[in-house]
Amino acid sequence: MASARPPRRGGVLRERGDRPSGQRLTREQQQQGTRRLLERYHVRGDRRARDELVARFMPLARQLALRYYHGREPLEDLVQVAAVGLVKAVDRFEVRRTSAFASYAVPVMLGELRRHFRDNGWALHVPRGLQERTLAVEAEAERLQRDNGRPPTPAQLAEALDLSVEQVLEAIDAAHATDTVSLDAPRPAADGERDALVDAIGSDDERLELVEYREAIAGALEALPERERLILWLRFGRDQTQSEIAGQLGVSQMQISRLLRRTIERLRAVADATAEP
Repeated sequence: MASARPPRRGGVLRERGDRPSGQRLTREQQQQGTRRLLERYHVRGDRRARDELVARFMPLARQLALRYYHGREPLEDLVQVAAVGLVKAVDRFEVRRTSAFASYAVPVMLGELRRHFRDNGWALHVPRGLQERTLAVEAEAERLQRDNGRPPTPAQLAEALDLSVEQVLEAIDAAHATDTVSLDAPRPAADGERDALVDAIGSDDERLELVEYREAIAGALEALPERERLILWLRFGRDQTQSEIAGQLGVSQMQISRLLRRTIERLRAVADATAEP
């Protein structure tokens, strides 16, 4: 009499001890089933066991890919990268290990995702160490926000990753190097037309006029008494108030006001005279 064959499920032999119909497996039963599949694949060379292992842990691969998904590339591409790491973990796992397969597979999949971003995800040149730090900061920021329900501060990230606040801020800035936009890219304009992005960047610097004025009065400035030049520098170079200048020079605020008015009028007269054709 022929022995009964185990029932098939999805084209893969079902393991003894797997979930009976309508019954949910415990965590321990899931780990035991995974262990049996690993032994079938690595000891007996059963590739169907390998396929089932990959299918079992694909939801975990998708969950890890979601950590690195920021809309800059399709999610399915990141899932495929994580799946590559999952296959590597299945092939490299040593059955004599006593630890759970998931605890080995997760770092392998995360490493594959990090390598993907390190090698392909940077639009600008960023040093490799800074790339790794940026990915670590992003992952930790997501974890802290998930645990605390609010975005973490740079100081919290620095403490969690044993970094300085400056290193965290540098990593946050470097994250923008993963995406660029052409300066010729179109953008909607107020009149309904579409202008190039470059047309919206930059503006006239009002301080350019000051350069011209400074050149016009340079000689007059040099001819001013040292005390008046000092008062001008404190007022307009250091942005001090008249009272602060008076206290520093040991005179009254009224005297400073009078000196400033007289000096500015003298310089304005020189500038106007220079500007005449």
